Amino acid sequence: MIVKHRAIWIFSLIAAFFVASCDYNYTPLPRGYFRIDLPEHSYKLSDTLYPYYFEYPVYTELKKPSEDPNQKYWLNIEYPQFKATVFLSYKYVNNNLVTYLEDAYTLVSKHIPKAEDIKDSMIVDRERNLYGLTYKIEGSGAASPYQFFVTDSASHFVRGALYFNIVPNNDSLEPVINFISKDIEHLINTLEWRE
Repeated sequence: MIVKHRAIWIFSLIAAFFVASCDYNYTPLPRGYFRIDLPEHSYKLSDTLYPYYFEYPVYTELKKPSEDPNQKYWLNIEYPQFKATVFLSYKYVNNNLVTYLEDAYTLVSKHIPKAEDIKDSMIVDRERNLYGLTYKIEGSGAASPYQFFVTDSASHFVRGALYFNIVPNNDSLEPVINFISKDIEHLINTLEWRE
């Protein structure tokens, strides 16, 4: 009988130890995202016969979007590993620069309902005859987190926009957006007009 009481007492002691050691203050972990491996920034010169040329990343693909004669000098810079594309459109300026500037502003302003902030930066490079604006559109639901336009104010107008081929969640895409933004800034810093 003593052995039986001693076994119950030991079992009760062990059970009490386990109950006392449990912590019921549960704190959920924040939602995690997959690790994104980013390549080393490296560039090469575009070898097109377009009225403009620039350096673009070696880990991207340059593709013509269509054979429409009005889009003769348009280009897409595709990032297959990120499901992202920088769409470049080119327009010849012929006393219609104001129209192109208004169009660029309209396309950026369409993101206002989803944007938390739109930061713009002016581009002025007199040596290369290059003027324009960049727009960094912040907000988890903004479809295009980066847009820009550059012009020489007389003959050429290039507009660019970054889009992802996935549902926008710019919080999780932030490392990729920052990475591609550096590539776009390099593109702008190396863009030249052909005469």
